[in-house]
Amino acid sequence: MCGVIGYIGERPAQPVLLRALGRLEYRGYDSCGIAVMDSRIAVYKDAVRVAALVEISPKLRGTTGIGHTRWATCGKPSMENAHPHLDCGGKVAVVHNGVISNFPRLKKELILAGHRFSSETDTEVIAHLIEKYDAGNFEEAVRQAVRDIEGSYAFIAMMEGEPYLVAVRKDSPLIIGIGDHENFIASDVPAILDYTNRVVYLENGDQAVVGRNSIKITQNSIPVVRKEQRTLWSAADAGRGGYEHFMLKEIHEEPRVITDTLDEYLTQGAIPAGLFPGNVPQLLFIACGTSYHAGLIGKYLAEEMLQTPARAELASEFGHSGQAGPMALAVAITQSGETADTLRAMERIKAAGGHVTVITNVAGSSATRVADVTLYTRAGPEISVAATKSFIAQLIVLYWLTISQAKLNVRLRDGLIQEMRQLSSKVQQILDGDDAIKEYAEYLSHYEDVFFVGRGINYPIALEGALKLKEISYIHAEGYAAGEFKHGAFALLDEKTPVVALLTRDNTYDSMMTTIKEIKARGSPVLAVTSEDDETIAETADFVLTVPGVNPIFSPVVNTVVLQLIAYFAARYRGCPVDFPRNLAKSVTVE
Repeated sequence: MCGVIGYIGERPAQPVLLRALGRLEYRGYDSCGIAVMDSRIAVYKDAVRVAALVEISPKLRGTTGIGHTRWATCGKPSMENAHPHLDCGGKVAVVHNGVISNFPRLKKELILAGHRFSSETDTEVIAHLIEKYDAGNFEEAVRQAVRDIEGSYAFIAMMEGEPYLVAVRKDSPLIIGIGDHENFIASDVPAILDYTNRVVYLENGDQAVVGRNSIKITQNSIPVVRKEQRTLWSAADAGRGGYEHFMLKEIHEEPRVITDTLDEYLTQGAIPAGLFPGNVPQLLFIACGTSYHAGLIGKYLAEEMLQTPARAELASEFGHSGQAGPMALAVAITQSGETADTLRAMERIKAAGGHVTVITNVAGSSATRVADVTLYTRAGPEISVAATKSFIAQLIVLYWLTISQAKLNVRLRDGLIQEMRQLSSKVQQILDGDDAIKEYAEYLSHYEDVFFVGRGINYPIALEGALKLKEISYIHAEGYAAGEFKHGAFALLDEKTPVVALLTRDNTYDSMMTTIKEIKARGSPVLAVTSEDDETIAETADFVLTVPGVNPIFSPVVNTVVLQLIAYFAARYRGCPVDFPRNLAKSVTVE
């Protein structure tokens, strides 16, 4: 949540900060602001989107500054609560991502000591603590302030007259971008892609002092070295590329993502060392949100193809479920590699002696440092809050993982791999023929309640379809295992409650047909998503959308693309802000 940016160099800071905030807006967008240092620190902020701030902010002089785009965790969205925050004298400015859990006590103590606060936020205490400890050494004042605060944080501080910025990281992501006679500090790589591809990833407990031509990193006051890396992403990857919305662009990138992710693993061939330590008596998939739905697919694949007991758990609940328990292998799934609940679950599993493999999209992210083994999805930067191409990439990695480890004869394995390669063209077929999807999405956009139902490997896709529709169109949607639908939810069925049913030509087809007939008997309109060779469903369903024929095990991929497009077009017809749905943020870095 929240995006932070810092710049120090030779360019005017204001346009750099504003451009970077536009790249970071997927992390939060209820307010934003910048602080630029010339002879004094000048701040401009408001409860507006970044584009509005660009239009209304006065010209601020100076080549050093910090900026922030907010997802509210403490205090409502308002100009007063927007970052940056200042100390009493206006000489220290701070931007912060995270939660200071002990801020009520700190704020009370600071007020008693004479400090005056102007916001409801926890972040403001950081500026006042730095002011409190300032004895002529800015770097040391920050270090002492950090000793007082508890919680999660990635913050950047700037002090009037000092030729450097200070950044500190604990449990929230923070990177340094390295340029020529300029340096950047940011929450995430997309913020700096317009200026550099040279990146240093800070680790928990790091404090960085960043000047125009220097970077000094310490851990517990001891100098440390963090390796410089070059990101493979480009500024074009983080742009809209002519599409109306990032979400639509990212859905249309899915054929390439399938190919790139497959090439990553099929060309290297061998399983990464340490992926499967000895015999694996049980697999645990751990994740949140859309990634959890990928984990449910992983569970199905592990049990069907590996004949290995598996379970999938919500990372946000895992920390409240008693003993972590012994396990041979846990697979964590997180697009950003910074999802707070997933990181806590990974750390808990490691502490209990478990082995953790992570599937993630971001090199150098926190999850890659916790995990024993990292499997990358080659999705490229995903900007829209709604996860689309990253979910498809996660599925491809899970297919590769299970097919490569399954005890299959060579002919069957090669056949499955060949079918995986064809998924790219099958998805492209859907994208090229989306008129029927648009038509149904327009129909659906007039309703306020929708159910999605599926069985077997497509039950998680019903959950994912419902999640996509609700998060970007604000239509209330629920996903159900078709067999469970009659155990309560049938009470809500009538002509005002459409149902999207996922049919697959496998052993669930007949039972799904029975469910559809039961739904129709209650008066609900039914949309069936089914294979193009299905010649019987049209007699029962009100609407039919077909997908190219695939092996049933790969049906989640093509079905997902249809449901993503339904959600996208329904949101557009309803006039919703597709890429930035209310109350949500892309990278959930707080618990």
